[in-house]
Amino acid sequence: MTIPFGNPDRPNSYIGKTVPRPNAAKLVEGRGRYVDDIVLPRMVHVAFVRSHFAHARIAGIDTAAAREVRGVLRVFTGAELAEVCTPWVAVLAHLKGLKSPPEHALAVDRACWVGEPVAAVVATSRAAAEDGAALVELDLEPLPVVTDMMSALDPATPVLHEALGDNLAFRREHVEGDPDAVFASAHKVVSAKFVTARHTGVTLEPRSILVDWNPADRQMTAYHATQAPHMIQAVLAQHLDLPESRVRVICGDVGGSYGIKVHVYPDEVATAAIAKIMGRPVKFVADRLESFTTDIHARDHEIEARLAVDADGKILAMDVDDWTAIGAYSVYPRTSAIEGNQVVNLCGGPYDFAHYRARTTVVFQNKTPTCQYRAVGHPIAVAITEGLVDLAAAELGIDPVEIRRRNMFRDDAYPVTSPAKMRFEGLSHHASMDRLMALMDYDALRADQAAARARGVHRGIGIASFIELTNPSPFMYGIGGARISAQDGCTVRMDPDGSIVALSGVTEQGQGTEAMLSQIVAEGVGVSPSNVRVVTGDTQVTPYGGGTWASRGAGIGGEAALRSARALRGAILEVAAAMLQADQASLDIRDGAVVDADTGAERMPLEELGRIVYFRGDTLPQGLPRELVQTRHFITTEYPFAFTNGVQASYLEVDTETGVVTLLKHWCVEDCGRIINPQLVDEQIRGGIVQGLGGALFEEIHYDADGQLLNGSMADYLVPMAAEMPDMVIGHVETPTKESELGAKGAGEAGTAGAPAVVMNAINDALRPLAARVTHMPFTPERILRALGKIED
Repeated sequence: MTIPFGNPDRPNSYIGKTVPRPNAAKLVEGRGRYVDDIVLPRMVHVAFVRSHFAHARIAGIDTAAAREVRGVLRVFTGAELAEVCTPWVAVLAHLKGLKSPPEHALAVDRACWVGEPVAAVVATSRAAAEDGAALVELDLEPLPVVTDMMSALDPATPVLHEALGDNLAFRREHVEGDPDAVFASAHKVVSAKFVTARHTGVTLEPRSILVDWNPADRQMTAYHATQAPHMIQAVLAQHLDLPESRVRVICGDVGGSYGIKVHVYPDEVATAAIAKIMGRPVKFVADRLESFTTDIHARDHEIEARLAVDADGKILAMDVDDWTAIGAYSVYPRTSAIEGNQVVNLCGGPYDFAHYRARTTVVFQNKTPTCQYRAVGHPIAVAITEGLVDLAAAELGIDPVEIRRRNMFRDDAYPVTSPAKMRFEGLSHHASMDRLMALMDYDALRADQAAARARGVHRGIGIASFIELTNPSPFMYGIGGARISAQDGCTVRMDPDGSIVALSGVTEQGQGTEAMLSQIVAEGVGVSPSNVRVVTGDTQVTPYGGGTWASRGAGIGGEAALRSARALRGAILEVAAAMLQADQASLDIRDGAVVDADTGAERMPLEELGRIVYFRGDTLPQGLPRELVQTRHFITTEYPFAFTNGVQASYLEVDTETGVVTLLKHWCVEDCGRIINPQLVDEQIRGGIVQGLGGALFEEIHYDADGQLLNGSMADYLVPMAAEMPDMVIGHVETPTKESELGAKGAGEAGTAGAPAVVMNAINDALRPLAARVTHMPFTPERILRALGKIED
């Protein structure tokens, strides 16, 4: 029997409750096991020699001195690794026109960005490997560099990859309706240029991999801090000429990812190739300085956009021209065109209008490659959309909340399709806005703002509605030929003592996957979450799945867990009915025991049923199914994506003498479908907001005209700290997706999606009486003072 969530007959339901994280004590006690904690027999270390030029021909590599260092065993060049490791090309067939050159594990003929690996030194210790790497002499002949995004396609600009013909990686234009005609006749047109700075993830644990090749078994085992073990398994198998069954990827504890660890990196593939050549374990752990030049970057966009409205503030048309630079290569296998593509797909998302044009232009340059990072494209699209909506409100003298209410899709209008052709199953923009207004007491804040202005204090209120793409189907990657699974699976097993083991293809990255899965499996079977052991991140034992990205863990992995748990529950009850000579429909499982479904009276503990099935199966009727292990997979089919929505608000103060922004309070109301664990969801949203605030106020990677990274250390690259963060109030509306029994969507990127836009709008609200405006992120004191005319360009 299937009991729906919230049924009064299931008083011990674990869905929607805050349950402690199973791995919390282990991590707090310092007993987590990260890649760098693993030591294998005969293990060696690899350090990489990296290009110090942004673009150069590799004329020669002198390794003689490095080989003399005590402990150094081998030095590898790109040509040597190319003999055992094939190059890759990061394109997707459905992104028409996307191009990128072949990329090797180590550069062979040219280095194309500062930090690209050119040689590898293997030694018995990390220190010896680094000492050897310092003595490798690179003979690099500098070549012309491409560093400016907006001139990358100019005829006078050098072509980075001559075989491609130009520096254009990808271009897409989407047109709906007749935007030109609408703009020509609209009551009011507002426009702005938006800039989002390049930044990176700064994970607590740097990228790490340890690869062991056993030539006797022809088995490769990679211990890897990754978000997608099965994807990495497929990549290593393909490019090292191995069957996938001979590649095992194990992902244990991971110290944060944010999308940084979902990509294929040349130095990590090189580590695997070296392990295969040497027939022994090889470990690589990036240091913090390496991370700044080799971890993917993101968000490097310049946008010209405009919005047409009528006299009542109704949005009529939107026009977006987005440019982004992705570095020297499209990143494998997800490609670097996705962020720009997402900008096209997501602009205008919350609003009901008919005429739309958006174009993204993606260009190559001699910088670290960019790719997907938390909330891919969302912060850019939300900043464009919400920035223009606020401009329109100011021009028309309409309250920012009111203009949004006049334009948002009605909550009872779904399903609907946006002008960008995104299909929305069910969202709650109006209910979310109502919830936000109640949480923040909007009218009282406006009164406080007015009183502060009378004292010469400039405070601002920002509002930003958003949509978030979650639960992606094969339409994101699989349709383009990438071996990235959109499905996920879960195997749930009952052991003889009645305890439950769940093996899931979703990985734990610190976001609470184990807690979420334990609650769902406990709910599905009828046991306590503390009686569920969750195993993730091992391609040899977990069902095939996509892993952790795009806020898919609960919506896809959780649904697979629920279905397998319910299947196990049914199998247990079938055996119990035979043993008790009862109708299966009259039985249930609660608190780890088979009970009478009507009265709740205990009939048999699961431990006793397990004892009989595993050790005295001879006493059961012949032909009775007794499979106390069930596997189910889940993939979305009705919609390409499960969209969530929400709205954020910021209250802040701008010191117009120093340009310093002080965040006073922040609110977010989010609709992620059915909430599994409220505390986990709230903390995911808060963490996402912090990353979004980092992009809004602090984070920016700087290069000079020669492609040299100027602030590649924590001494120079600013990240948000606890003392600078405001109190955050989180609220929810629940609109479960009908694509699954669980009804869950995603929540991991909502905070990041809206935070930069809402801070921008709040700053501009504070500066509006001074006729100043900022749209170039991060909004540093210098940029604010320039907008105020207190610093000359």
